[in-house]
This record gives sequence, structure tokens and C-alpha cells, in this order.
Amino acid sequence: MRAWLQPVIIGLFVVSAFVACYGGLQRNPQPHGVPLAVTGQQLATEVRQTLGDRVDVHEAAGPASAHRAVLHRDVVAALGPTDDDGGLRLDVAGANGQSTTAAVTGLAATYANQAVLHLETADIVPLAEFDSRGLCGFYVVFGVTLAGFVLAQNTLGLGHVLLLRHRFRLIWGFSAACGLTAAALAGPALGAVPAPFLPLAGTLALLTAAAAFTTKSLGAWLGPVGIPVATMLLLTVGNSTSGAAIGVDLLPGVARLVSGLLPPGAAVRAVADLGYFGGAHVAGPLITLALWAVLGALVVGLRSRQVAARG
Repeated sequence: MRAWLQPVIIGLFVVSAFVACYGGLQRNPQPHGVPLAVTGQQLATEVRQTLGDRVDVHEAAGPASAHRAVLHRDVVAALGPTDDDGGLRLDVAGANGQSTTAAVTGLAATYANQAVLHLETADIVPLAEFDSRGLCGFYVVFGVTLAGFVLAQNTLGLGHVLLLRHRFRLIWGFSAACGLTAAALAGPALGAVPAPFLPLAGTLALLTAAAAFTTKSLGAWLGPVGIPVATMLLLTVGNSTSGAAIGVDLLPGVARLVSGLLPPGAAVRAVADLGYFGGAHVAGPLITLALWAVLGALVVGLRSRQVAARG
């Protein structure tokens, strides 16, 4: 009976979680703490009072500093008065994704309507020509994560064929090849990810290694159940909360908390940062990916030694 029920229950659990995560997060996204630079103390106070905790107001000394904050991805948009007609100007970064851009534009329009002010909007960090919906980074990250997951799943059965150090070399070598291939396709070949080639390849190689070693460590410690657990962690929760399809600031509280801590979320941030914001905040996501890869490898090595000691 267990042989029949276990795979069925696991399969139903995985599909339910997948649909619930992807469908549920897109069902009714609400902005919370969207970082917005506002020029001038009075305007900042009024915006904060009108929009409440839906925005995280960063008071800017002038238009130049607010503009710079958008370019460096310290905020997702900048709001300030226009020079001519006493209206408002909103500078957005379309590279933050359609959902985030639409949300912050709607919030600024809400304030402008209540203040009876004209609002004009400009996209100062637009998406690449061949990524009009801003989803290419998500698809690249999803594909690379899946490749690392599949590789690890295959290597779990190679313990009797390859020594541990050879399996490690296989994973690291494949990670490098996967990063180079994905970066070449998404960047120079398709022109959909405008990031520098080598930094992008390195980021995707780290993502591959993180996904592979995480999957392998879960499989080594949990046995057959480790693969669906890795599926849940990386492909379901990790990708659905990555912030690519639905902006991080529109996710529920728990999803926002885990978003940047999982490999897909860290990779989405790194790819966007390299492609559009000059790598201003890329260090944190790269450290996250490296930690997942290195700690996963250490856990696999520890498990291998335990099994060898018993056997």
C-alpha cells in the first residue's frame, strides 16, 4: 500500500503547492513598503500621510539625488515637483518589472488625484528591446535552476560509479558550462538580458551550483523524499517568490521574507542588477548563491563520510 500511496501523495502535494504558489501570489498582489524617493520635506510628509505603509518614503534633497537613487536601485521610483506648471513628475525604472512599475505609478496617481495635481511619468531605466515584458530574467533563472536540479537528480544514482570528488568535479564543471551557455543565449544571441557577459555567466554558474548541491544534499540526507523537497524549495517556492513575475514589494509578508534568501530570488536580483543598474547591489545576491553552493557541497561531503564510516 505504501508503494502505491507515497508517490501519489507526494505528486499531489507538489502540484497543489505549485498551483497555490504561482496562482495564489498573483491573485491579489498588494504594495507594501514600496521604496519611493520624494523630493522635498513637505511633499515627502504629504505622500507618507496619504499612502501610508504602502510606500517607504525616502526623502531626497533634490531631483538629482532622487534620480540617482532610481539609477542605483536604492528606490523603484522618484517623485518630485515639475519645474514649469506646478505638477508632479514620477521617474520610474521599468527594469524593476511591470508589476512594480504599475504599482508605484498607481500609488503616485492616487496622491496626485487627492492633491489635484497633474502627474507626468518617465521611464528612466527601460527594459531591453527584446524583453518588453521584463520576464526574460525569470525564464533564464528558472531554466538554469531546473538544469542544476536535473543534474543533481542524475548524480544521486552515480555513487557506485563515480567517486565523490569526481561527482563534485562534474557538478562544478557543468555549472560553469551551464552559466556560459545560458549567458551567451540570453545576452549576445537573443539580446534579452543586457548584462555584461562574464559577470552574467558567473552568476548563472553560481545559481547552477547552488541548485545542484542543494538538491544533492537533500537527496543524500532524505532519500527519495529529498527530490520533491528540493522541487518545493527551488522550483516552486524559490521561483514563485523570486520577484520577477510579481515584484517583491507586492508579495505577502512571508514571501517577501524568503524571496532574497533562496537561490532563484537572489539570482533574479543579481541578473537585473547587472543588466540595468550597473551592479550597484549585486554583492549580496552573489554571496547568497555562493553560500548555498558551498554549504550544500559541505553537507554532501559530510553525508558521504558518514555513509563510508558505516559501510
